[in-house]
Amino acid sequence: MGLLRFITCGSVDDGKSTLLGRLLYESQLIPDDQFATLERDSRRVGTRGGEPDFALLVDGLAAEREQGITIDVAYRFFATPRRKFIAADTPGHEQYTRNMVTGASTAQLAVILLDARLGLLTQTRRHTYLASLMGISQVVLAVNKMDLVGHAREPFETHAADYRAFAALLGLKDVTAIPLSAVHGDNVVRRGSNMPWYAGPALLSHLEEVVVGEGQEQPFRFPVQWVNRPNADFRGFAGQIVSGTVRPGDAVAVGAYESRIARIVTAQGDLDFAQAGQSVTLTMDSQLGISRGDLIAARVPAPPQAARQFEATIIWLHEEPMLQGRTYLLKSQANTAAATVTPIKHKINVNTLEQQPAERLEINEVGVCELALDRDLPLEPYAVNRALGGFILIDRLTNNTVGAGLIRFALRRSQNLHWQALAIDQQLRSRQKGQRACVLWLTGLSGAGKSTIANAIEQLLTAQGRHTYLLDGDNVRHGLNKDLGFTAQDRVENIRRVAEVARLMVDAGLIVLVSFISPFRSERRMARDLFAAGEFFEVFIDTPLAEAERRDVKGLYAKARRGELKNFTGIDSPYEVPEMPEIRIDTTAMDVQAAARSVIEHLEGSQGIGAP
Repeated sequence: MGLLRFITCGSVDDGKSTLLGRLLYESQLIPDDQFATLERDSRRVGTRGGEPDFALLVDGLAAEREQGITIDVAYRFFATPRRKFIAADTPGHEQYTRNMVTGASTAQLAVILLDARLGLLTQTRRHTYLASLMGISQVVLAVNKMDLVGHAREPFETHAADYRAFAALLGLKDVTAIPLSAVHGDNVVRRGSNMPWYAGPALLSHLEEVVVGEGQEQPFRFPVQWVNRPNADFRGFAGQIVSGTVRPGDAVAVGAYESRIARIVTAQGDLDFAQAGQSVTLTMDSQLGISRGDLIAARVPAPPQAARQFEATIIWLHEEPMLQGRTYLLKSQANTAAATVTPIKHKINVNTLEQQPAERLEINEVGVCELALDRDLPLEPYAVNRALGGFILIDRLTNNTVGAGLIRFALRRSQNLHWQALAIDQQLRSRQKGQRACVLWLTGLSGAGKSTIANAIEQLLTAQGRHTYLLDGDNVRHGLNKDLGFTAQDRVENIRRVAEVARLMVDAGLIVLVSFISPFRSERRMARDLFAAGEFFEVFIDTPLAEAERRDVKGLYAKARRGELKNFTGIDSPYEVPEMPEIRIDTTAMDVQAAARSVIEHLEGSQGIGAP
């Protein structure tokens, strides 16, 4: 039998680590010195009153031992005469869901534990749902702690029936239920005498015999990680085969181009055959412009088509919510692209599997959304190819991994939309106006003076004969953005629309002034990334909250303080101060006209508005 990768998961204190530790011990896979350490640690930090606490074999972090819980994913390799295994012990606490997803991403089977006293819990359902999302089709329901219910048959059969009913809703048909006691070893490695009514296999026996699908059955897919060019006579493409098999002479495609495999090169010499999981270097019998991130795929059946708009399932993993309209970095294999959430279609209730409307995803929530990428990527549905259908989302400012995603399908409209070549471009429009087009993005608190200063800047520019346009936050909300409120997700969409409009105006050769609170760094970064270098100038109108509130010409702060105005920036909604703005205006030390002149002087000094 081939290598089996499996995870142990389930709710808190269901005995996942104890089960895996007992499995290793009963299989006689624990060396004497390691067992001696286990006995010593069990007396010091164990939970079994001095008896061997097998959970300590896999709970290696100090915090795990102190709290008696699993936090990180613990991987253990072991082998029996019949099979090799890689087991991932994953945490049960909800706040560590991201670690469970990490373990499930490479697993072929899930051992889901359930406390015989408690039955199905929310986390049991969540982990089952996540396992099914991650492509795991075979499940072992380990009904643990049977010793605490007197080894009775009735609780086991009730829990097994309840679980199978829930699993059926997810399309999980291959569920093997096993009653066991991880602490005492009943039905872990061999059948115990305490449950004579159970006639099925012990856990290890089942794991040794279970048949799982192999990646070699899928079409050949090879994401290029590195172009290997040690000298002028050799050009190879290094990476790992994620599915299928390959031989010299096989017909392959890279995008619209076709070729054949010339050699399969390894450090040990050339191969006549390679399969999923092997890392190799491939050479072609023709010269193609292949680079990192490209996909070498079997020509038959048809290789995957690149697209830039997808529907995907997202598992959100961060304390900061995922907001509709926000842009993140999407990383899949060797590719990284900017991905905008447009829109969130619904989220999933993990208890009922009901689809619920949503404009944001909180930590550990699962939702279905559409993603618009800034370039085409060769991705496949996760159900077809786990390696090419899975991705992570990364916060563009902090580089934190914030979400895990699974491609459902490419949106057909993404393949029918193409850029139209235009005869008149931005450079010609700017030359016609005798200026260098750019955007001045004024940001700051309500009442900071953004609109007043923007007005003064535009008047000075107009007096110089410049061609300008001012996009003001209040004015835009009377038209283009009149459907948006002031929630975090609406603020994100507000800035996204304005940034796109500003880009069109810069393309028209204008100097565009944007006067918006734009409280979030992520959206200001998104706006900046729409423009070429030297076209975007962030102007921070730096006015302390107390001063802005003192001015309060619109009476908005007073309303917010009284609770009459929700989601007001600076009161109950955050303002994220720019970290490195091109221009900073301290309105406590500079009047309006001086501030306007300061901005224009900066632009002239940086050639922002000079002749193109």
